[in-house]
Amino acid sequence: MSTELEDKISENKYRVVSVEKTEPPEGMPEGNWHRYIIGQGSAKIEGLKPGTLKAVTQHAETVAEDLNSRAGGGNSAYAARKRK
Repeated sequence: MSTELEDKISENKYRVVSVEKTEPPEGMPEGNWHRYIIGQGSAKIEGLKPGTLKAVTQHAETVAEDLNSRAGGGNSAYAARKRK
């Protein structure tokens, strides 16, 4: 596969951009909180999750894999309503 094609394919896949320690959200219990960012091209999804760096990173990777499997399969849960 050509490098240009591989780059194009990787642009179209969600991936974990970063995971970093952060303060807990307001109103949430104190603890070990992390912010993660999942990206695809210019699209970014940000989440907050309590847990260890390793556990939150694994969670973010699973979310990215799920997003990729939904986007790549061509199947959608959306079904248009029949017109009367």
